[in-house]
Amino acid sequence: MDDERLPDDVVLGMVAEHLSAAMGRPWRVIGGLAQGPGTLAVRLGDDHTGDPAHLDLDFLLNEDTTISDCVAGYGRTTEEAVDRAVQVWLGTTGSALLELLVQDGTHAGHFAPDDPDGFPGWHAVHGGITGWGTGDDHDAVQRWAVQHALLPHLAPVLKGAFERDHLVGVKAFFGGGGGTEAAEIRVDGAYHEAGSRALAGLDWPRPGNGVSYARTFVLLVHQ
Repeated sequence: MDDERLPDDVVLGMVAEHLSAAMGRPWRVIGGLAQGPGTLAVRLGDDHTGDPAHLDLDFLLNEDTTISDCVAGYGRTTEEAVDRAVQVWLGTTGSALLELLVQDGTHAGHFAPDDPDGFPGWHAVHGGITGWGTGDDHDAVQRWAVQHALLPHLAPVLKGAFERDHLVGVKAFFGGGGGTEAAEIRVDGAYHEAGSRALAGLDWPRPGNGVSYARTFVLLVHQ
């Protein structure tokens, strides 16, 4: 993979293309933004890694509300890795955001504030769970994440730590194998240490041969 980052308009073009396909409505790159229907737009945030396959994406619902997240992809070329990153973002973070717009269950799942698998006091819009890896157990962590609810384990350490009271984005990325391990919780795009420790303490699979990772995103909507 090349070490040089793609031009912003090229990356935004990929974002616009995938969002157009997902929504069935056109998105276009205009003025440094991928602009969609109405007030919807996506801009590139400040890169905090320097990795050309890593993206910081800000989803603008309107001029007052932005949902920030970051994502990385992989591939033989930078173009392939960035396109994969956009697809991963759309399948997790993007699916929760699109579900917020339609609220009919077509893009993501819903958990009520009193659901035992949800987040107490908040309506949770749970985006897709994607995974990748190598070896015989490449999908082990993703399968575990589908079968085990994360929110009840994260709620005790996340509750009360939110800086806003309307829409809160929570990303979970975890996995590893062969002696390596990663567990990361980000809240509104910022690393959350206590949440990451709680995630690391769960009994998701640690493959001995190959690696396995999972990623998901939840949008918390206050009642």
